[in-house]
Amino acid sequence: MENSTEVTQFILLGLTNVPELQVPFFIMFTLVYLINLFGNLGMIVLIILDSRLHTPMYFFLSHLSLVDLCYSSAVTPTLLAGLLRGDNIISYNACAAQMFFFAVFATVENFLLASMAYDRYAAVCKPLHYTTTMTANVSACLAMCSYTCGFINASIHTWGAFSLSFCMSNVVHHFFCDVPAVMVLSCSDRRVHELVLIFVATCNIFFALLIILVSYLFIFATILKMRSAAGYQKALSTCASHFTAVSIFYGTVIFMYLQPSSSHSMDTDKMASVFYTTVIPMLNPLVYSLRNKEVKNAFKKAVEKAKFPTGVSS
Repeated sequence: MENSTEVTQFILLGLTNVPELQVPFFIMFTLVYLINLFGNLGMIVLIILDSRLHTPMYFFLSHLSLVDLCYSSAVTPTLLAGLLRGDNIISYNACAAQMFFFAVFATVENFLLASMAYDRYAAVCKPLHYTTTMTANVSACLAMCSYTCGFINASIHTWGAFSLSFCMSNVVHHFFCDVPAVMVLSCSDRRVHELVLIFVATCNIFFALLIILVSYLFIFATILKMRSAAGYQKALSTCASHFTAVSIFYGTVIFMYLQPSSSHSMDTDKMASVFYTTVIPMLNPLVYSLRNKEVKNAFKKAVEKAKFPTGVSS
């Protein structure tokens, strides 16, 4: 990466420039981040400690919680600092690092959602072969591929953004160093870089979406053939949470990244970014797991052990 820029730092304008909203927003997003932190960490610990949750479904959920925590942590502290100060100065290298790690974990989530859809397909459509289809090695391989794709995608995006020259404004109209918000500041010809960004993002998103859509086509076809009302309801409830989170995640990502920067409204982008950087990571433990009976039972068991560490479990 060649750095021919004279810019050594960027100024993040933050989420709002209305002084009356900064303190309420700071309190609100601090609470959201704390819920995110304890919810996702609690989910990871619960899955590790309870042997009944050592299945592919909860293996992916534990990684999803880790990824949600990491990519939210790459952004939220900067958001909170901006709300406290009105704007936030970030160095050139720190901006690049933030962009890289955010892109890594957002991409990993993209492919983890696809892996979870395949896992649900195997559980609903081929239940008799589920244990031989979704082995520990297969699950680990899918997770490793997700992380690998994340690092490759983040490297492409970060290199594309910071190989440009920044010799005009250094004011980023965003609350973190997102790719479109930084690239728009460049005084270089960025058309090729934008096309590469859109092409790579499109391939990542639609490849994962294709896996999800095909999986759900088979899942819904199998559900419609079920004669048992209990089986129908169980299969539907198993997939409903994942389908809801997929819709929210991909709706905001497609809106943000699959359009030229000339079509971007930064104020609108900031509102959309709030959802997938703070709200979705907070909701995922609730949407995916707290409605699940196995997780509820594991949580109750953990609470009972904490209250009565020497007691005999029933």
